[in-house]
Amino acid sequence: FASYYGDHMVLQKEPAGAVVWGYGAPGAVVTVVLTGDGGLVVMKKVTRVEGASGMWVTILDPMEPGGPYALTAAAGSENATLLDVHFGDVWLCSGQSNMAMTVLQIANASQELAKAARYPEVRLFAVAPARADAELEDLERVGLPWAVPTAENLGQGNFTYFSAICWLLGRSLYEARRYPVGLVEAAWGGTPIEAWSSRRALRACGLLGDAGSSRLGLVFRSPLSPALSSSTSLPQNPSGPQTPSVLWNAMIHPLLNMTLRGVAWYQGEANAFLHTDRYNCTFPALVADWRRAFHTGSAGQTEPLLPFGFVQVAREPAGREGKALNRGLSGSCSASQLSTYHQQSPADAFARLRWHQTADLGVVPNARLPRTFMAVAMDLGDERSPYGSIHPRDKQSVAQRLLLGARAVAYGEKKVVFQGPYPTRAVLEGTRQLLNVTYGQELVWRRRETQGFEVRCSSQHGWLPAPVVTVGSRTVTLALTGCGTLALALRYAWAEWPCDYLACPLYNPQGLPAPPFL
Repeated sequence: FASYYGDHMVLQKEPAGAVVWGYGAPGAVVTVVLTGDGGLVVMKKVTRVEGASGMWVTILDPMEPGGPYALTAAAGSENATLLDVHFGDVWLCSGQSNMAMTVLQIANASQELAKAARYPEVRLFAVAPARADAELEDLERVGLPWAVPTAENLGQGNFTYFSAICWLLGRSLYEARRYPVGLVEAAWGGTPIEAWSSRRALRACGLLGDAGSSRLGLVFRSPLSPALSSSTSLPQNPSGPQTPSVLWNAMIHPLLNMTLRGVAWYQGEANAFLHTDRYNCTFPALVADWRRAFHTGSAGQTEPLLPFGFVQVAREPAGREGKALNRGLSGSCSASQLSTYHQQSPADAFARLRWHQTADLGVVPNARLPRTFMAVAMDLGDERSPYGSIHPRDKQSVAQRLLLGARAVAYGEKKVVFQGPYPTRAVLEGTRQLLNVTYGQELVWRRRETQGFEVRCSSQHGWLPAPVVTVGSRTVTLALTGCGTLALALRYAWAEWPCDYLACPLYNPQGLPAPPFL
């Protein structure tokens, strides 16, 4: 079998068929048998090893959720058997350090780790960090082979495995769906989207020249100092590779034969310093490219509009000192290492990035990002995080917001509210110098002293505060003092640190924050 098949694994359930593949002698006939209780044969498939590649591939018939099963591949006198195989939903979790943060690092870690034994039907697999200059067919290394969750493998160390966001989302999906869930982590801290993108996707955004060299000479000053050492032994520099496509080649391309149910993505902080204003192209291009690649690689078993959830990034508070990004890794920090992200990023880089994460449309799903869902995290910043405030410890709230999106978008639950209120229109009362902004949901005005709205009166002047006069059931009335009878543009929560913890101005009754807009 290929590297990412093993005992305790979860294969995708019906209506899709799970793809299974491996290696053998060219031309050899391979018989794949799925057996249930008492050795009862459930399914038998016969395939052949292709001479050129030395690989065999078969697609299992769609299976109802459940297990355990045994899966055997036999060729002549040789055979391999995988035990404790289940069928359920398989989710891929990818991104940079906020996805790589383990359960050991989050709020209430000890309680979360103690719950691991309650979820034996949620299974874990972690891809080892690796890079490659060409697309690989199989993984070079496995970080965590398929495993039943334990306190040990959920909290292996800092930024290793297992991903807290991935675990919390998968655990919640299991609670909602009540059948097995397989979680595949492929994450590396400090990495830009370009490293996770195929060359095909980068060309679509004009980021690869005709020369086609593997290195673009991209300038990226790493926010994680390589000089800092970890108190927990890390398998790699926590600031990962920046070179285009190297993580796609080594960590994603090998997985393309896997039949998936969905993707969770937590990345973007690195692109506050690299091609920030291309993210409105590179992110939709990555989503579309991954979907096409997984659909093709699984012979059509992974659906073409694979559900894709992502986290709209939080931020370190501007001007607040003492936030060393690596404090949780090194145990101490010097003055030169303080507030690294704030020192390096342009003044509104994170605000622009959040907007670009939605393909400049504010909410998802939309025409450029169909069948996607977003967890807004701008109100989950963590000033006291020992890992730097760019790494908030409240991953439970992030996962809960992702879960709502997954239930609504991936699983089609029509009554689930999964995003905060967003404006549908704005009407200017010029004579009274008021602007009435109507939202599509009921509003909760949580922080009256926080002013999140700004208005631009003319192209010659900058942005001015637009104080809130009143908040109605679905309408916010803003004062346009100093604007006269003309307002060219309006924006909300357009700041590096828009609001304190769970304290943005506007939410819906379900507790979801209104996302930023421009």
